[in-house]
Amino acid sequence: MPIGLVVAGANRNDFKLVRATLESIPVERPQPTPAAPQGLCLDKGYDFDEVRALVDEFGYTGHIRARGEETQAVKREAGHKARRWVVERSHSWMNRFRRILVRWEKKPANYLGLLHLVCAFLTYRAAGLLG
Repeated sequence: MPIGLVVAGANRNDFKLVRATLESIPVERPQPTPAAPQGLCLDKGYDFDEVRALVDEFGYTGHIRARGEETQAVKREAGHKARRWVVERSHSWMNRFRRILVRWEKKPANYLGLLHLVCAFLTYRAAGLLG
């Protein structure tokens, strides 16, 4: 489930929204320690030195897939699959809500409110509280 959200235009690169996304996390997280580090997994779209510095600044251990690394893994191992399915699954669940799939709201605050409502509903459903 998404733990932080940022609304921006579709023409913005993902790596430019990393700081805003990390700052939007509403849950207070525990301090990372050497015994219990906190990882942040990102795909090859975030393979930039700026993002690596930002991940370190926020105290995460960055697991960023390098460009071309996934292609080499597919060539080496037969049946190797990408691990993006968690993100893609979450996007698929959110796209089941028509109001989220096509953005009709003109104000970003209204759309962000709907995104929060959908994420809360999906989290509630994933917790098994609906039956």
